[in-house]
Amino acid sequence: MTEPKGRKREGGSPSAGRRPAVRGAGDAARRAARALTELIGRRLEGVSAVRPGEDGGWIVDVDVLELARVPDTTSLLATYRVELDREGELVQYRRVARYWRGARDR
Repeated sequence: MTEPKGRKREGGSPSAGRRPAVRGAGDAARRAARALTELIGRRLEGVSAVRPGEDGGWIVDVDVLELARVPDTTSLLATYRVELDREGELVQYRRVARYWRGARDR
């Protein structure tokens, strides 16, 4: 009997069905932004920081639109710190800042 296309046999390689490891900071940023925006349902504004984590994963700061206002400079934005494991799966996130779009850094 043949296996259906796209399915692996039981007992295959240990990484069968797992995502490939993150391929650098750009890949980590894309994965973190995608995972967070899908989870919280907010519009992505950008990624403001990416750095390797201590366990081989990644820590990414993702900026999202929390509240759209008119004029746009008064919209409320937030930065979320997203932690990914080695395979790029979301481990945890938390909001670390909220700010008005037109506000200057302190």
